[in-house]
Amino acid sequence: MKRNKILVLSLLACITIPAVAQQNDKVQPDGKYADQTIDVGADKVFTRDESTASVSVITVKSTDNRSARNIGNSIIGQGSGLISLQNAGNYAAANPTFYVRGLQSLSGSNPLILVDGIERDINNVTPEEVESVTILKDAAAVALYGYKGSNGAVLVTTKRGKYNSKSVKVNFDHVFNFMANKPKFVDAATYSGAVNEARANDGLAARYSDDEIAAFKSGQYPYLYPNVNWVDETFHDNAVTNKLNVEFTGGGQKFRYYTMIDLISDNGFIANPDKNDTYSTQNKYVKANLRSNLDIDLTPSTKLKVNLFGVLNEASRPGDSADLWDLVYSLPSAAYPIKDESGNWGGNATWDGTKNPVAQSIGAAYTKNNTRSLFSDITIDQDLSSLLNGLNARIRVGYDNTSNIIEDHSKTYVYGSATPGAWVDGIPTVAGNYTGGSDSEMSTDASTNSFSRRFHFDGGFDYQQAFGKHSIYSQLKWDYEFQDLYAVNSTIYRQNFSWWTHYGYNNRYFADLALVESGSNRLAPGSKWALSPTLSAAWVISRESFMKDVKWLNFLKLRASAGLINADYLPDDSWTYYIQQYTISGTTYPFNSGYGSSFGMTTLSRLASEDYTHEKAYKYNVGIDATLFSGLDMTLEGYYQHRKDIWVEADGKYTDVIGVDAPYENAGVVNSWGFEASLDYNKKIGEVTFNLGGEFNLNRNQIKEQLEEPRLYSNLIQTGHSLNQIYGLKAIGFFKDQNEIDNSPTQTFSAVKPGDIRYEDVNRDGTIDANDKTAIGYSSVAPQLYYSIHFGAEWKGLGFDVMLQGVGRYSAVLNTKSMYWPLINNTTISQYYYDNRWTADNTDAKFPRLSSVSNANNYQTNTIWLADRSFLKLRNIEVYYNIPEILLKKTNIVNAAKIYLRGIDLFSFDHLAVSDPESYGATNPLNKSVVAGLSVTF
Repeated sequence: MKRNKILVLSLLACITIPAVAQQNDKVQPDGKYADQTIDVGADKVFTRDESTASVSVITVKSTDNRSARNIGNSIIGQGSGLISLQNAGNYAAANPTFYVRGLQSLSGSNPLILVDGIERDINNVTPEEVESVTILKDAAAVALYGYKGSNGAVLVTTKRGKYNSKSVKVNFDHVFNFMANKPKFVDAATYSGAVNEARANDGLAARYSDDEIAAFKSGQYPYLYPNVNWVDETFHDNAVTNKLNVEFTGGGQKFRYYTMIDLISDNGFIANPDKNDTYSTQNKYVKANLRSNLDIDLTPSTKLKVNLFGVLNEASRPGDSADLWDLVYSLPSAAYPIKDESGNWGGNATWDGTKNPVAQSIGAAYTKNNTRSLFSDITIDQDLSSLLNGLNARIRVGYDNTSNIIEDHSKTYVYGSATPGAWVDGIPTVAGNYTGGSDSEMSTDASTNSFSRRFHFDGGFDYQQAFGKHSIYSQLKWDYEFQDLYAVNSTIYRQNFSWWTHYGYNNRYFADLALVESGSNRLAPGSKWALSPTLSAAWVISRESFMKDVKWLNFLKLRASAGLINADYLPDDSWTYYIQQYTISGTTYPFNSGYGSSFGMTTLSRLASEDYTHEKAYKYNVGIDATLFSGLDMTLEGYYQHRKDIWVEADGKYTDVIGVDAPYENAGVVNSWGFEASLDYNKKIGEVTFNLGGEFNLNRNQIKEQLEEPRLYSNLIQTGHSLNQIYGLKAIGFFKDQNEIDNSPTQTFSAVKPGDIRYEDVNRDGTIDANDKTAIGYSSVAPQLYYSIHFGAEWKGLGFDVMLQGVGRYSAVLNTKSMYWPLINNTTISQYYYDNRWTADNTDAKFPRLSSVSNANNYQTNTIWLADRSFLKLRNIEVYYNIPEILLKKTNIVNAAKIYLRGIDLFSFDHLAVSDPESYGATNPLNKSVVAGLSVTF
């Protein structure tokens, strides 16, 4: 039934053709799609009808519908061509993953992230301060970013002030967070019975007697036979986040300002953080952002723009930075009590007391992670029309600095428990008491964990003029960037010399040419510089005379682009790939009779690369932009990309006879292609305004060459498959009995028994081993299908907005300990696995038999553990009321007010019974949230 729902909803998504960004009243006063502004970094904003690039825009109207901590989490599911995937983690670390047009290269597929034109961390930027987010997709869109633009780009543009105005806007969100897919593990009695069953399956004696199992069940002897629900004892089911944002916007005749203060306070899910008198051990997160964007008209021809942005955040967590969820996924309910009878924390020789999640959440004190960031840039714009009409000069200087400091206030504690002895007359005895650990004072250590610095400079001239039916905008620019990170071989120098020209004829034919010469210190001598040329064109068909009588067609544009974008990726992050490498080991040459030496052994390491170059991306794109029936905005895109000269290890090219690691070579080739469609329909009928739309993305790729080593069998060949394709064994069920085992090909991973996974002999050699692995499922990194649907309506200020987002052709490998791979190394077992395990009475089970030892046969990557990761989620729903102006005017203070109630990630239609398809590991469950909010403008 669940699968049918997903298929029906996915079909609706395809029919609806999912969402382009809604229109921004400030940017598009007439509400026309053709007038939407496009910025590709050329210091000139064009309208959509003038632009030749493949770009989608998320405008201010939809950048803050999720009450998210940052703009990255806020735009999930928005922007045609942007694949945004939610990640788990505590509140401070739960940041999304972005891809533009999916996976693209063997070297990586992460896009360039820009804030106001400079590479910066998107996770620092709050939704309220954002004017728009632009997704730059094709060669024409990313041409000016040199070596950094080959995987596409995401450009965040922040708000600016307005002349002759002033306003103050206050937003407050109170967020109730609830854990989704909270894991459930078996109780102590079930666990002890499962262990006995597993040991019996392995031919071993039972670990627990019937009396002990009964004691676990009854709870009569909690210090000897405990039954602890570690999930419930460690975590609450809910938590609260508060967000306060204040914006000051305005200006006079010669200046404009936008200032924002943003405060976030999140209290995590730890159940008992305040058991200590002087401090809390809660997973807390507090953050303060301060932005000030200034525009000053120094003279009628000289403009000054200043952007200042400061971030202070502090994330606290229990001592020793303990991963509490990893502990919860490991520790059985029968391990030991939370505390022993003497009041010490629980622990024993089998399960160490440092693995006690409650003890770690209370008794280990806390750590703090402090981040301080300052981002700044200043631009001077000089009109030189007095020298040449249309000439302009511009200089921008930026400097960013971020440091992260860890304060370690951890402490250790004493732990122990009573050791059960023999049972006498139905009563257990105590064989002894185990004690471990020691009490210590809280640490006072503090150290710099990381820092980063970035200096940016760009300057140049631009010329803009119209000659009759001809119009031209041309720019010459040099930009330079220095980046330094807290690591070895991490200082980067890049620069670009660019010439970018936009030409228009008769307001209907447009062409762009970009020539960018880029240099990078990351690359080897002789290959540091490269030229990236791009050419794009557009034809506004709707402005042709033969279209003037087509009343239902308001806007129609055809565009195409082609270009080469170079990249400065390193092979395996090695900065010295072009120099012969040597390794010095601790092994010594036996120079004397005692086999001693003061020298280490020096050996040849990886061979140096020769005939090196750099990775290249040949990008091709065609697209159609249209507005139909005065309200239906639509974009259709098709693209193809050929990536070549990708760095790969050349193991497949050389024989092992050379005796050292083969060099890296620029031999990798990956082709990718896809289709995008977006639609947005806005209509007003009477007093009701409604909108409906969505977006659909299909992204495919294929590895054409990677110097793959020779394979014994064709099923092992990875060339010709997709990036990050999953490889594993094909399961054909479970062995029913010993006779079936005896009459099947030998499985070599470990001895098999009834209830173990039976595999297909893919290569038909009569033996099941690693040579039988083959491509199974899809990638677990990024989906091939990505879509969203949005709809909403408003009547007399009362309205609602809904967005659903889904993925398809996406796989998961269910190998999470205890949840899917239980009892290994004395871990626990989930209720779901226990209820669906193979037994002699349940041979049609989902999962293999229980085993108390590491079962290499069952714990291979195979189709038993392969799951369909596709889903459709209710990303956000908002019900709101804009208080009528007639009521607000009576206050003489309030200009606008809105109250709203939001639901975030409330429902998911998917194929995983007990896990979230976006996050199914031993980590923080994703949250469902309900938000009560108020927005007031003065």
